[in-house]
Amino acid sequence: MGKALEGVRVLDMTHVQSGPSCTQILAWLGADVVKVESVTGDITRSQLRDLPDVDSLYFTMLNCNKRSITLNMKSEQGKELFTKMLGKSDILVENFGPGAVDRMGFTWERLREINPRLIYASIKGFGDGPYKHYKAYEVVAQAMGGSMSTTGFEEGPPLATGAQIGDSGTGIHTVAGILAALYQREHTGAGQRVTVAMQHSVLNLCRVKLRDQQRLTHGPLREYPNEEFGDEVPRSGNASGGGQPGWAVRCKPGGPNDYVYVIVQPVGWGPIAKLIGRPELADDPEWSTPEARLPKLDKMFQLIEEWSINHGKWEVLEKLNEHNIPCGPILSTKELIEDDSLVDNDMIVDVDHPNRGAFSTVGNPIKLSDSTVDVHRSPLLGEHNEDVYVGELGVSATELAELKANGVI
Repeated sequence: MGKALEGVRVLDMTHVQSGPSCTQILAWLGADVVKVESVTGDITRSQLRDLPDVDSLYFTMLNCNKRSITLNMKSEQGKELFTKMLGKSDILVENFGPGAVDRMGFTWERLREINPRLIYASIKGFGDGPYKHYKAYEVVAQAMGGSMSTTGFEEGPPLATGAQIGDSGTGIHTVAGILAALYQREHTGAGQRVTVAMQHSVLNLCRVKLRDQQRLTHGPLREYPNEEFGDEVPRSGNASGGGQPGWAVRCKPGGPNDYVYVIVQPVGWGPIAKLIGRPELADDPEWSTPEARLPKLDKMFQLIEEWSINHGKWEVLEKLNEHNIPCGPILSTKELIEDDSLVDNDMIVDVDHPNRGAFSTVGNPIKLSDSTVDVHRSPLLGEHNEDVYVGELGVSATELAELKANGVI
């Protein structure tokens, strides 16, 4: 059985997280992803190391299924080799600072001259405008994309989310752009630019908050537990802010992750009232309708919590699901990495590495019926120099040794 992107060649000039998360998805989908690294390698090979002189988990978990070559792009020989690879590639992906690839001598106009079919994808912090040359990191993108101002509790400071929506979220958006360009090339025969900004990706993921910003002009947001509203969407704790109210309620024994998130749909109120030992609330006009409950959401979830605190979260999950009530336990990172269902779905995958031994990583969340994914370890630095330079570009063994001696690779 073939892979979805079999035969597609990707030159991966990305580093850290936003770019590598994108190209790893392409590799999982079957593309031949060649990671082009400086002679010292992606900086994350050495960042946050848990073992001395071994590629960090930061690197290994973002670069599976790729090949690695080293190349000094500041040298003329390096640029010549890169030009040859461009002619054999379908996609180029980079996430350097604005203008970095241009300064190497490879503007979009030059890239199109070399390979008119090339799809050139760039990840930046911001789009054109006053922020264009600002440095961006994960939480900077969250701050400027709408996430932090709407995350946290009403009286507390803005908070970052643990999900990497600025980096990996941008990576997924870039995958979508690349695949769209690849499909369009089938009709036009021509490549094109794909540009994705981290701020824009976070904003796209925060669109419901912009929805609520506009709803504010017509009055308070009744689905929020906040008592007062100004002219901007407030932080509202664990409230969903959606059509159905939800909250995280404490469970026994009261540890940091002993919570279940419960959503109260109109049809679910009766079963919940009986479950918590307050069946009379199912028909009480003060509680029986969503309109009656909205002004006192805090009290409603307090009543549910007075029941849930006497039961473990897995028992609460079971009892609520018996009545088809939407809910989910708060799973810790330890629980996730040990979750049998995630292992069975190939979302927690064990991978062998020649230097660090076995480690666990996240598998491919995109499931295709006719393109299965086998997760392979990340490459060692320059592991595929000979394969690419000698086997594919025709460099002789003697030339390869000279390139290495001269610091080109």
